[in-house]
Order: sequence, then structure tokens, then C-alpha cells
Amino acid sequence: MYDFLLTPEQQALRDEVKRFVKEEITSEFLRKMDRDEIVYPREFVERLAHYNLRGIRFPEQWGGRGMDWVADVAATEEIGCLGMALGCAFVMPSIVGEALNCFGTDFQKEKYLKPYLQGKLVAAEALTEPRGGSDFFGATTRAVLEGDHFILNGQKRFVVGADGSDFFLVYCKTNFDPGAHKYGRISLLIVDAGPGVETEYHYGLLGCKGGGTGRLVFRDAKVPRENLVGELHGGALCFNQMMIPERLTSAAGCLGVWGALDLAVRYSNKRAAFGKLIRKFQAVNFLVADSITELDAARALTYMAARAVDEDYPNKRRIVSEAKRFATEAAWNVVNNAMQVMGGIGYTDVYPLERALRDTRLALIWTGTSQIMNLMIQHEYYDEVLNQPYDRRHMEKDAMNPDETEWCFTDEDMWEVHEKKRS
Repeated sequence: MYDFLLTPEQQALRDEVKRFVKEEITSEFLRKMDRDEIVYPREFVERLAHYNLRGIRFPEQWGGRGMDWVADVAATEEIGCLGMALGCAFVMPSIVGEALNCFGTDFQKEKYLKPYLQGKLVAAEALTEPRGGSDFFGATTRAVLEGDHFILNGQKRFVVGADGSDFFLVYCKTNFDPGAHKYGRISLLIVDAGPGVETEYHYGLLGCKGGGTGRLVFRDAKVPRENLVGELHGGALCFNQMMIPERLTSAAGCLGVWGALDLAVRYSNKRAAFGKLIRKFQAVNFLVADSITELDAARALTYMAARAVDEDYPNKRRIVSEAKRFATEAAWNVVNNAMQVMGGIGYTDVYPLERALRDTRLALIWTGTSQIMNLMIQHEYYDEVLNQPYDRRHMEKDAMNPDETEWCFTDEDMWEVHEKKRS
């Protein structure tokens, strides 16, 4: 991380989190998580709360620090070296808290957001369904409004914190009109753990272990109407807002792969072969050069995205999607290069590099795959280029024969041109 990207206040927070990562989290704690001896890292959550490191972006009134996205990203980058499960536990308040802060009532903030940021409650987001995946608006989990409460039925999968959370943010279908627009079918509910809410399956994961990832099943769960977040059938608006913290925190957490690169660089300065340190071999040091270049590029794009959100820049959603895609893919490349530098020993559990590789692979999938990010990026960019005012130089005017540039014709004009050429 580079100081010139941060204000003094942001630097102070970064340094605070750096000390927390170095001094408060033991290596044995990480090993227990990876051995699945810890179901959910509640102790970690409580330590974060002790140092007021939850809800960095949220108002002090509700227990936050009132800082901005750049500060949040700086903190998340430092936490990222601890692995995906702890990284997810760290950023979940930024995700769940976003919905409560932006759309919740004062009652909901007092009852849920404040104790959540104080570490007294743990929460998770329940979004993905077994038959849904990226088809979010095809959700089949149903909440039927009956008087002053909803009756909730259905299931959600890949819920990080399914085992260990006190409440869940659940997207569910509430508008059953067959003609309803897909954006007007979904609502967002706060669902307390308890009767009718069960964690039926705890996933065995390649990485990201110890985060309580499982499948939630709702069977006639009774949810008070006062737990509706935002408007009835207005879940799409919440979802649209939530994708910013979901994806930006994914990008920021992946910057923590600096830890894997640091490990490989230090190893290459100790390991000797053919009479010299392996860092002296071009095959090795070019891998290091590629890695730090990708990591710095990912860092630059992620911090630009954070600034874009802080400034409410019109194209912030595209930039956030770019950051998520690029940073997660860069992290995967970096950890693979680090393993290549270390050779066979990197593939063993003698070093934690293999754990970093298992963790990092998930980043290219969750909160929207790289392919979904590409879909978002191109859509947003086409909209910017074709539908928004343009005050820059039109490059097509610089063509050698500008009157003959075919792409500026309509389809009908092009047909006439080709007919004339053919005849």
C-alpha cells in the first residue's frame, strides 16, 4: 500500500489494522480454521469490535467510524492476507450494513445495525439459491404477507455465516403476479435465526474454511412486517446498491495476496540452486516482476473504484465491476506465480501458500463471476458511449476518407452500398 494514495486519517486507520493483523490473530487460529476445527470465527468478530473495526464507513450514531470507502479498502487490504474466511467476516458488516444503513428504518438500525457493529450480533446475506446462481431475479424463496408478518419458505445456498449468524438478510419473492416486472417481484427481509430457520448443510470447501458456509432452509418462518427492509417488492433497489460493497470488498480483499508474494520473494532470497540464490535467475525474478506489476495495477483500479463511489461518480458501477474482475484475476495470477517461484515446497503444507491458492480461487466466482463482471462492464460502457453526451474528439473524422467510413451508415444504407458494389 502506498501512503500517497491515502490521507493522514486513512493512513492511521491502515496502520491500526496492520497492527491488529500482526498482533491479535495467532497462526494457530488460522490453522484451526483451515482444519475445520472452528465453525465460525466469532472470536475474530469480537476482537474487531473491541478495536472498533466494524462498520468503518457507517455513522458514529450507529457505532461506525464515519469514514469513507478509500479507508475501508485500505483496511480490507491489510485484513486480506489472513485469508478469505476472515476477510469475509471482516467485510460482511460493510455488505449487510449497507442495506440497513441505506434502506433500514431507525428501529431496524437500533435493533440490528448498532449491536451488529458492536460485535454483539453476527449476520449474513442470503442471496443465492440452488437453482438460481447468477439468475438472482429468478428467486423462488417465497414470503407471503399475512397481516403483520410474512410466512417465509424456501432455501438459500453458499451463505457465508449460515452456521453462526444471529440474523440474515434474505431476498425473497413477494409479488406473485405473473405479469409483474422482474425488478418488482423481490423484497428484502431481516430474518432472525430461530424457529423455521435451519442450517441443513455445511459445505466442505476447497478453501475459505471456518466461515460457517452452508445452506439455509426456511419452513414457515414467521417474519414481522417491521423487518421489511425498504419498500415491499423493492428488493431490486436494495440489490442494486448492495452490489457495490459486495464487489468492491471482493477486490479489496484480494489485494491481500501481497502476503503470498512477500512469502515467495523472501523464500527466493534464501533458497539456492546451481550455486546461487534463485532470485538471481531471470525465470524467477520475471515472475516476481509480473506479479508486483499486476498487484499494483489491481490496487490502482480498486482505489480508483473506491474514490469513484465516494464521489458518486456516474460510472462508478462499471469501475467497481472492473476492479472486482481485474483484482480477483490478478490475485489468482500472483498466488500461482508465488507457488511457481517456490516450486514443490509451495505445493505442500510446509508453507501456507497452498492455503492462499485454495482461498483465492473462490474470489473469481463469488459476488459475480468474471464473466458476469464482463457482462456488466460492457453493458455500462455501451450505455456511456452511445447514450450519453459526448464532448471529446470524434476519431472517425480523422479517417483518410471520412465520407466513406462504412460504420456510420444505417443498415438500409449499407445494403444499398453493397448492392451498388455488387452490380
